[in-house]
Amino acid sequence: MRDTEEFVLEIRDLNKAYEDNGVVQKNILEQVNLNVKKNEFLCMLGPSGCGKTTLLRCIAGFEAYSGDILIEGHKREKPGTDRIMVFQDFNQLFPWKTVEKNVQYPLKLSGIKDKKELKEISDTILEKVKLSGYQGYYPYQLSGGMKQRVAIAKALALKPKIILMDEPFAALDAMTRSRLQQELLNISVEEKCTIIFVTHNIQEAIVLGTRIIVLKENGKIVVDEQNTIKRPVTPASQGYGEAWERLRDALYN
Repeated sequence: MRDTEEFVLEIRDLNKAYEDNGVVQKNILEQVNLNVKKNEFLCMLGPSGCGKTTLLRCIAGFEAYSGDILIEGHKREKPGTDRIMVFQDFNQLFPWKTVEKNVQYPLKLSGIKDKKELKEISDTILEKVKLSGYQGYYPYQLSGGMKQRVAIAKALALKPKIILMDEPFAALDAMTRSRLQQELLNISVEEKCTIIFVTHNIQEAIVLGTRIIVLKENGKIVVDEQNTIKRPVTPASQGYGEAWERLRDALYN
């Protein structure tokens, strides 16, 4: 009998279609099956329109679907604090709240009311994302990279089972993107996070992922492989070139 306890996420026969007045207009996901282990850093690559973001939104509970999504063996159909999503958009913070208050807001919703406890948690998390000293800043005072750090801090503060990331670094300049990739890697190891990360960037997938999948039309998984390249990964790393070519061929052929 298969031991499912090692899986934090199980997706079984997932289907998603967009309808108009009950008539199916387009199938987005068809018979998607995927298991994700605890502490995996899963990178999802795929061309635009293949269903990557829709799959992420289904896992988050933002979309209706048929099939089953299980978190640690329990069905999940609606949003919950066990799955937190970080978006590409820089404007996912409340502009009228400070950095500290943005991080504390979901904690308050989860039931934490003690100001001292809220302060301790937010200070600790902001230190992990290298934003100590920015507690009193507002989003308009932050760079794009700093805003994404706050978004990641908000996600970490709730200690979710899974962090879902939809191309969070795509709009950043190359230097900031590289720096945040390394910081996210360090955090994922220190916090023992399970992360599902959508990207169009092959290099980003190889640098970040412990496992990489490639999706094609309707969410069909055409590649599913462990990333065995020793970290930290650079283009000079042994096996990098072969992995890049293999993933490129899967994407474009």
